[in-house]
Amino acid sequence: MADIVLCTLNARYSHASLGLRSLLANLGDLRARARLLEFTLGTPLARMLEALAAERPRVIGIGVYIWNVEQTLVLVRALRERLPEARIVLGGPEISHETQTQLLTALADHVILGAGERAFARLAGQLLDGPRPLMKIIPGEDTDPTELALPNAFYDADDIAHRHLYLEASRGCPFKCAFCLSALDRSARPFDPTALADAIDDLLARGARRFRFVDRTFNLKVANCLSILNRFGDWMRAHPDEPLFLHFELIPDRLPQALREVIASFPVGVLQFEIGVQSFDPRVQAMMDRRQDDAATEANLRWLRRHTGAHLHVDLIAGLPGETLAGFGAGFDRLVAMNPHEIQVGLLKRLRGTPLAARAPSLGLVFETRAPYTIVSSPWLSAAEVARLARFARHWDLIGNSGRFRRSLPWLLGDAPFERFMALSETLAARLGRTHGVAYERWCELVHAHAATISALAAAAVREDYLASGASGRPAFLERGIAGRKAGVDRWRATLRDRQRTQLVHAPDERRDAEG
Repeated sequence: MADIVLCTLNARYSHASLGLRSLLANLGDLRARARLLEFTLGTPLARMLEALAAERPRVIGIGVYIWNVEQTLVLVRALRERLPEARIVLGGPEISHETQTQLLTALADHVILGAGERAFARLAGQLLDGPRPLMKIIPGEDTDPTELALPNAFYDADDIAHRHLYLEASRGCPFKCAFCLSALDRSARPFDPTALADAIDDLLARGARRFRFVDRTFNLKVANCLSILNRFGDWMRAHPDEPLFLHFELIPDRLPQALREVIASFPVGVLQFEIGVQSFDPRVQAMMDRRQDDAATEANLRWLRRHTGAHLHVDLIAGLPGETLAGFGAGFDRLVAMNPHEIQVGLLKRLRGTPLAARAPSLGLVFETRAPYTIVSSPWLSAAEVARLARFARHWDLIGNSGRFRRSLPWLLGDAPFERFMALSETLAARLGRTHGVAYERWCELVHAHAATISALAAAAVREDYLASGASGRPAFLERGIAGRKAGVDRWRATLRDRQRTQLVHAPDERRDAEG
């Protein structure tokens, strides 16, 4: 049993909550009286209530985010009935803004706004031992990160074995992009480098091999960035047979030579970089207060693709003010030419507290009223065009980002990637009417049929991709299904090689992987 329970609903089990562990690490003398409970969006309500009730908590702290706010509302309502004596304290980015307008606020005993490590520790002490706090809405404290305890000790053996571990090297962001909550930050401030190095060493020694750094601008201060990368690099050289996965979010237009050299020294598959390009349109960037050197961004992406083994996950936002369907398509085509491993197409969201949320009415932006508050329409995009982009994004994830259509994707995209893939997306939407709950074989059948309208070689590439995937279904384009599979594979590979030799002049540029 625990007097204090910290809980949240993670998007999936593999995500271990950094926020809860940061609160727990900074509880001071109350730490021994606290327990951490994590659920997922799929955890049945009855199971969550049973686990919470078993602790008999006097204080329940709940992290509220855009992805779990609706399920959290259901949970808090149920807690009010099941554990009426428990004091419910809410925090997190979703409840920290437009607080008074939310039903969750009415159901909670207290809400902490913003950074909560110090504020929650003080509030929990008052709720347990007095004096009783007077305010319901409690401002968080903008604490210097060097004064905070790091959460590494609260990743347990199960976390280390099965989950991605989240760390912060710095907190905050100096940029003011209007669509991002980080626009509210004054600057980016580092955590204590010695404490961070000790935390990394501790986790590595305990078997941790999957790290995700949540810094918005990991490469902002190059010296700090190099220190962390070199520490992992030294560990890898001392343990050459151990796997390692490191995820960082990079500023796209800042990649000095010293950093390039270190990145290039890592083996293939160790580094993953999430790089937010968002838009290549200078007018759109200006409307969103975004500073980005597009030429440097493109040069850096091409260099990373050609000269490193890092996996590049690059973000574009559809629906930004000022960007039309054609404008987004031009940016998509430009990014495809750089050949990142993944292009994440995300629709613009109205995040509470951002400058964009305040400007939305004057800009004529319409958003859904339920989380995740996705764009519905704008003066630059009709509702029908937004719906087309939403389907495009889903189909791109299934086909462009999945890695299952590596041979056929260049054929499907040709020399007009956005236009060609939008045509495929519209075909899939017309034939299926949905984007979820469709068998892989059915996707392949429809992609194969579409590819056949391009060329026989394009259709053959889809067939090759299916056979290489190891799937054992019976899509219509496999003459023999599972039976005779080996002979069918050999025959089609020989046919494809013959056609490529005789028709190479008609093929799309298949050197993208080598040239970026």
